[in-house]
Amino acid sequence: MRSPLRRRLGLTVALVLAGFGLAPSASAAGPGPAELTFTSDSATTTPGGTVNLSMTLTNNKTYDLWFVYQSIDPTWLTTQRPDLKYAITGCSLATATGPTACSGTGPTDLGTNYGAPVPPGQSRTVTLTLQIAADSGCNGNIGFYSYFYAEFSDGTSTSGGPVHTPETRVLCS
Repeated sequence: MRSPLRRRLGLTVALVLAGFGLAPSASAAGPGPAELTFTSDSATTTPGGTVNLSMTLTNNKTYDLWFVYQSIDPTWLTTQRPDLKYAITGCSLATATGPTACSGTGPTDLGTNYGAPVPPGQSRTVTLTLQIAADSGCNGNIGFYSYFYAEFSDGTSTSGGPVHTPETRVLCS
């Protein structure tokens, strides 16, 4: 059995080191080769409303990003509220000439919608439309998480996640 004194001592040492700036910081490493971020056009909606979730994939490497695989699934807390009814009803990719429709808005293969290849230093933004059913429950949050895998023209690959979307609060009308 482990000694509780050793655990407390270890935690104390870690806190002291962090206080003096001697512990490694997560932000010191900088962004990875590919970075996925989410934004939402609204933090709240009502039954029958819609919310747009935008996903931006950024290529931070000096080589083209050739292939992306991405999944998106509801968070555990979202699945615990079966009265919250919603669907992903639309998908569009932002382009220089305006948005174009995506293919495959299901829980997998979202990566094909980024219009790869993505040149070094550039980003692609895909927007999913989340439709809340008119008979949905309210006073609950809907959120998603995502994992992704990316391959680059230099033969390397990277994966990331989970990346969480902003939660949408479904308010009673």
